[in-house]
Amino acid sequence: MRLQESGEMYLETVYVLSKQQATVRAIDICEHRGVSKPSVSRAVGILKQGGYLLCGEDGGLTLTETGKSVAEKIYERHTVLTEYLVSIGVDKKIASEDACKIEHVISDETFKAIKSKVNG
Repeated sequence: MRLQESGEMYLETVYVLSKQQATVRAIDICEHRGVSKPSVSRAVGILKQGGYLLCGEDGGLTLTETGKSVAEKIYERHTVLTEYLVSIGVDKKIASEDACKIEHVISDETFKAIKSKVNG
């Protein structure tokens, strides 16, 4: 199952939140992303069905190995792209917003080249 941009964003959100708190619930995603509970419920259902996410009896969401792999890739792209854009003079807030858009469409080759410049 090929993830769409929104699916990648939800996985990245679960990943980021899981680094900040012990349990991630749907309401946490709503608050973090500024989206409605029905939107999160739909996305969680799709991600569970695709094998990217597990939901515990307590409502806690956990990334599967596949989900974690995708989330880490997107998160790395976001952080490296943000850092790169800031390094060329873009305001940090704008850089983060732009990185969020770019991270889903940039080729692996181009990302690798940018990453080598950032980590240079």
